[in-house]
Amino acid sequence: MIYLDNSATTNPKPKSVVSRANNAMVNYSYNSGRGGYNASVSTAGKIFECREKLSDMFGFNPQNIVFTSNCTMALNMAIKGSVKRGDHVIISSLEHNAVYRPISALALDGIITYDVAPFDYDSEKLIKNFESLINEKTTLIVCMHASNVFGCVFPIDEISKMCKKYGLRFIVDAAQSAGVLEIDSKKDGIDVLCAPGHKGLYGPMGTGFMAVGDGVSMSTIIEGGTGSASMNMLQPDFLPDRFESGTLNNSGIIGLGAGVDFVKSKGISSIYDHEFSLSNMLYDNLSKMNNVQLYTPPPVKGHTAPILSFNYDDYSSEKTAQLLADKGVALRAGLHCAPLAHRHFNTQNRGTVRISPSVFTTYRECEIFINYLKKL
Repeated sequence: MIYLDNSATTNPKPKSVVSRANNAMVNYSYNSGRGGYNASVSTAGKIFECREKLSDMFGFNPQNIVFTSNCTMALNMAIKGSVKRGDHVIISSLEHNAVYRPISALALDGIITYDVAPFDYDSEKLIKNFESLINEKTTLIVCMHASNVFGCVFPIDEISKMCKKYGLRFIVDAAQSAGVLEIDSKKDGIDVLCAPGHKGLYGPMGTGFMAVGDGVSMSTIIEGGTGSASMNMLQPDFLPDRFESGTLNNSGIIGLGAGVDFVKSKGISSIYDHEFSLSNMLYDNLSKMNNVQLYTPPPVKGHTAPILSFNYDDYSSEKTAQLLADKGVALRAGLHCAPLAHRHFNTQNRGTVRISPSVFTTYRECEIFINYLKKL
């Protein structure tokens, strides 16, 4: 199989990730922080090692790394924990349903109001699109770092400066950028970063995290046992315990730590260069085919994530993807859980076929895919 659906989840996983996750099932299958016996303490140490690795990669304090089951859960916790009744929120016109649906639900319940800032490739115009929507009740901006459909990269450092100017909280969805694009919470001015473990960090599925900046307080949407302050009827007020109720996914988290090690060993910039080069080659070939429709300008290094959407002839996106699947090429078709993005690019009625390579994808595989497409 030629796997080009890495925006959904990276595959294959590095051998080190598989090995360490399997080893954790045998040697670290204990509740971390819930017992004074050596196995529990040792397990807690392994969990903390992963916090430290993520801290080093993204610039948050280790204790501010909160493990979740995926990026969607992290975004729900960050968004719902950051707003109060009467607040106004701004999101972008490319947001994934992991942002759009929680925001819509809060608005439907009468808790918040929100506006959608149109994406623009011109950073200055994009900032103005956000800034023009700010009013006296605006408290929060939630924005993806890179589009999961069209690969557009948002200037999060510039959006952050605008947020600081108006005293707004800034939550970043790094679902498509963590491990692929450089992220520095201090330089980029991120208050809360949400990311999956199973995509660009090459960890197991069912892992993710919410990284919280110092001094950022949020209410909880899940309460329960934390192994700390157990006599208190309320959740602890310190991190990560405040947001980590119940038993953690030890094998997944330890496997994620191995994924972070893998990314660091390759180098984020090297991974991006490889994937960008493949995307650029694919775009160049697709743009020369009369029966292929592309929706974005040619990739620009540093401004485009290695994600590309297209349609073929008058076929539905699903039909194109199925014909290629019959040839052994794995692609994602449809709306990609991002109706806002498809409305922005006017592809909501048809969807698109999405291509997303990984560090393991080869030029030969991309050439084979192009040749299959030419013969449809």
